[in-house]
Amino acid sequence: MSRITTRILAVAAALLLAPAPLVAQPARQEARQEARQPEGRRLPPDATTQHSLTLADGRTLSFTAIAGSLPLVDESGKLQAEIAFTAFVLPEREARTRPVTFAVNGGPGAASAYLNLAAVGPWRLPLDGASISPSLAPVAVPNDETWLDFTDLVFIDPVGTGYSRAAGDDGKRYYGVESDAAVLSAAIARWLRTNDRLTSPKFVLGESYGGFRGPLIARKLQDDVGVGLSGLVLLSPVLDFGYLQPPRHNPLGAVTRLPSLAAAGLERRGETPDPARMQEAEAYATGPYLTDLLRGPADKAATERLTERVASLTGLDPALVRRQAGRVSGSSYQREADRDSGRVASAYDTGVTGWDPDPSAAQGRFVDPILSAMQAPLTSAIVDLTARTLNWRVPNLRYELLSNAVNGSWNWGGGRSPPEVVGELRQALALDGNLRVLVAHGYTDLVTPYFASKLILDQMPGYGPDRRLSLSVYPGGHMFYFRKGSRAALRADVLRLYETALAARQSGGEGR
Repeated sequence: MSRITTRILAVAAALLLAPAPLVAQPARQEARQEARQPEGRRLPPDATTQHSLTLADGRTLSFTAIAGSLPLVDESGKLQAEIAFTAFVLPEREARTRPVTFAVNGGPGAASAYLNLAAVGPWRLPLDGASISPSLAPVAVPNDETWLDFTDLVFIDPVGTGYSRAAGDDGKRYYGVESDAAVLSAAIARWLRTNDRLTSPKFVLGESYGGFRGPLIARKLQDDVGVGLSGLVLLSPVLDFGYLQPPRHNPLGAVTRLPSLAAAGLERRGETPDPARMQEAEAYATGPYLTDLLRGPADKAATERLTERVASLTGLDPALVRRQAGRVSGSSYQREADRDSGRVASAYDTGVTGWDPDPSAAQGRFVDPILSAMQAPLTSAIVDLTARTLNWRVPNLRYELLSNAVNGSWNWGGGRSPPEVVGELRQALALDGNLRVLVAHGYTDLVTPYFASKLILDQMPGYGPDRRLSLSVYPGGHMFYFRKGSRAALRADVLRLYETALAARQSGGEGR
C-alpha cells in the first residue's frame, strides 16, 4: 500500500470522529460544536429547511432538507477537505427503521446534481425531448418519480466536484480509485453516526463511474468501517474498464456495442426497444457476428455477411459499414446516422441530436448534444435550488458540475490490467446472502453499452436460489431517466428491490 493511500485511509478514519452538525441543534450545543470546527473552512454552516410537495398522483411529501458539508480532518484535527452534501429526510419518527440511500455520480469528476435534480430527488429539471437547449430555463418542478417516499436521500459530491474542495493545493491525492472510495465510505459512515442512523437499512446509488464506485464502497464500508449495506443500485455502470473501449483489433468492443446500435436503428424506424425486439440483435452479436469478426477483415465473404446484417440492424449505409468491415464505431454512428439532415447524435443517447457545426468537414468536431448541452441549465438549476430553496449560499466558490481537472488527474492504479469491480461485487454478494443489487442501463447508450454489463453478469454465480443480482434495461441512453416512462420503470424496479431487501433484513436469516 502506498504512503499516499495509507494517509488517505488515516484521514478517512479521522473523518468519522470529526465534529460537524448535520441537523438542527439547540443554540448552545450548536455554538459549542461550531467552536470546535477545524480552522480554514470555506463552506458556510449547514442549512436546514422544511418543504412540502404535492405530486401529480395526489401524494404529498413533507420533508426536511439539509444542505451543507462534512469537514475532513487528519488525526491531528487539521482540515484536509470539505465534502458537500444534500440530504432529504422524512419525519424523524421513522428514522431508525427507514431506509437511507447515498447517491454519487461518476466522471470521475461529476457532482451528484445529475441524480439529485434529474432522476430521484424531490425536484427535477425537465430534460426530456429529442434535443436539449443550453438556454433552457433552469426551473425545477416536483419530481413525480422521486424515491423520497420510500427512502431518505443523501447526495454526496466527491472532492473537486460540486462545492467539495480540498484544503490547500493537494486535492489530487483524493483523485484515485482507492482514495476516492475510502473517503466516500468514511463520509457515509460519518453521516450515519452523526444522524443516529446506523440502525437504518442502508443503500448506495451510483451512476456511471459512480456505479464503479458502488461495489468498492460496499466492501470498504463492510471491511474498513463496519457498516453493512442492504442493496446497491448501479445506473449505467462501468463494471470492467476492459470492456469499455478495447482496441479495434479486439472484437469485444464491436460485440458489446452492436445491440445499442441496433436499438438506435429501431428508434429511427419509430419502434421502441424492448427485450423481445432486442433478442435478435443480442443473439446475432454473440453468434454469427462474433464468428465473422474473428475471421478478420481479410475474409471478404465474412465482411459481406457483416455488412448486410449490420446495415439492416442499424439503418446505416451499407457502404459505410463495409468500409469499417462491420465494426461500426460509436463516433461514426453519431455523425453518419442523420448526416443528410446535418444533425449529430449524442453518444449518451442516440435518440437526442443536435446540429453538426461543420457538416462538410472531413472529420466531425462537435460537442455532445447531451453532456455539453445540459451543462448550463443543470448547473444553474442546482445552484439556484441550493441557494434559494435550500438556503445554503456559497458565494465564493464555483459549482463544479463536471470537472475536467479531476478527470484528467485521476489515478487509475499501477496494475497492468484495466480497473474492474467485478471481483468486489462477487465478494459482496458472496459475503452477505441478503444483499440485493440492481444494474440498470439504457438501450441507446454508446458510452457504457448495456450489453457489456449483460455479458459480465451472465458470468456471475447464482449465489443461492433467490435472484439477488438483476439487470434492467430501459428505453433511453446513459441518463435514461430523462424519459418519463423509463424514470417510472426504474422507480418501480428499485422499490421492489428495497421491499425484498427489507423483508430479508427483517427475517433475520440469510437468503439461501
